[in-house]
Amino acid sequence: MKRLLLLLPLAIFLGVAVFLYRGLFLDPSELPSALIGKPLPAFTLQSVQGEKQLTEADLKGKPALVNIWATWCVACRVEHPVLNKLSEMGVNIYGVNYKDYNAAAQKWLKDFHNPYQLNVADTSGSLGLDLGVYGAPETFLIDKDGVIRHKFVGVIDERVWREQLAPLYQQLVDEAQP
Repeated sequence: MKRLLLLLPLAIFLGVAVFLYRGLFLDPSELPSALIGKPLPAFTLQSVQGEKQLTEADLKGKPALVNIWATWCVACRVEHPVLNKLSEMGVNIYGVNYKDYNAAAQKWLKDFHNPYQLNVADTSGSLGLDLGVYGAPETFLIDKDGVIRHKFVGVIDERVWREQLAPLYQQLVDEAQP
């Protein structure tokens, strides 16, 4: 019995060590999303430019990236030039300005250019909450019907685009062809 009690702490330690060791090999940009395969959540929010109300229906019709961004997000500043290049290449990108001020977002887009076809002002974070957003930047790939097909957490740089997201986006574009 004493022997068993001496081995118990060792067994607990080994169990915790295996659990932590496994975590070393997980990719933090691949956070699971319960929304994969489901349509974008319903919303009615103002555009960042303030010109009209936008709904999830406005984001349908073409495959697209839905990029969660904010002016307070340092990583978004790193990502923004890549989004501008992708937009110039014809990639359809919608923005969700997350928990931010419209005036700051409008200034950002004026200063750093606007890669977004539409830009949703999510000042309260309600859409972000419905999407399961942890922070910014996060990007969802949606198909032409507005169904979420992939979620990426972190900065989209040229390598991430080329190796991970471009093939998925192209697949959605190919599927959308009649």
